[in-house]
Amino acid sequence: MTKAVLSGSGLFTPANAISNDELVEAFNQWVRDTNTANANAIERGECEPLQESSSAFIEKASGIKSRFVIDKKGILDPERMAPFIAERSDDEPGIQCEMAIAAATEALAQAKRTAADVDFVIVACSNLQRAYPAVSVEVQNALGIEGFAYDMNVACSSATFGLQAAVNAVENGSARAVLVINPEICTAHLNFRDRDSHFIFGDACTAMLVERADLAEKDNAFEVIGTLLKTRFSNNIRNNFGFLNRCDESGIGNKDKLFVQQGRKVFKEVVPMVSQMISEHIETHGIVAEDIKRLWLHQANLSMNQLIAKKVLGREADEAIAPVILDKYANTSSAGSVIAFHQTKADFKAGDIGILCSFGAGYSAGSVILRKL
Repeated sequence: MTKAVLSGSGLFTPANAISNDELVEAFNQWVRDTNTANANAIERGECEPLQESSSAFIEKASGIKSRFVIDKKGILDPERMAPFIAERSDDEPGIQCEMAIAAATEALAQAKRTAADVDFVIVACSNLQRAYPAVSVEVQNALGIEGFAYDMNVACSSATFGLQAAVNAVENGSARAVLVINPEICTAHLNFRDRDSHFIFGDACTAMLVERADLAEKDNAFEVIGTLLKTRFSNNIRNNFGFLNRCDESGIGNKDKLFVQQGRKVFKEVVPMVSQMISEHIETHGIVAEDIKRLWLHQANLSMNQLIAKKVLGREADEAIAPVILDKYANTSSAGSVIAFHQTKADFKAGDIGILCSFGAGYSAGSVILRKL
């Protein structure tokens, strides 16, 4: 049987960063301006005054200290509080295509491969900039790849779901090598005027090359031991933006057309779901917790990751075992666990085992067991 390996990874990081202090300053200015504008209504008891945020609150709630963003100026403008990303003509590469090319180029170089070696491109992310033509086909064309491509959306689990599709394609012979790319512009669907979530997301793009083990360079390659995907319906993380919005004007601009979540319910329900999934997955492959060198977990919340790691490993896990990148990147949806993998895989020796795991809206969760060649 043909085996698949993950032979290269790449990362695009935007040039702009926003610290918690900068974000809080803009948010609190908007709060003060809004409360001043509504002062009479607040005095009459018709509405409650908005509450300010703080850097200490953000870090305690999430572990996030800063985030990289495509546009900084628009987010920090109290009168706008949303990124400004200019529309482009149909003849120009889309912004997600540009991000994808940067990350994919690094992944190919790391694997010592070129576009000629790739047969299949998957663009998997939480939000795509348009319905069609597929961003993946645009990326395929820009890189000069023959073969085929498609887009995929499984929210924060898109990377691991894309990895399974890539592994399947390699192992069943429909592709020699597959690029899985995750261009996440999460700030575009974040409500920067919601105190409970205005700090959550950042922007980034990751890429992974999956190819036949017998053709791959062994230096950087990880054998894909197994993949496991799970979904369970939940409304606790939701975004109702879509093409049907224009069919009922009364809903346009409502808060549910951006990211909304019930954070406490998500924490309570996702932690046991994910920790059990990982534990069952490694048991299926005859792996015990002591065999795991590293857990590359979805980067959404520090406390959530610490608890999942503890449940899987049976002990407290430091950053050497469960790396943290969300302090600098914030939640980058499907890209987060791949960033952690990309930045902390260099010390793996032959035979070392790591778990790449993502989880999020759906609920959805994916686990990929990797062993260094």
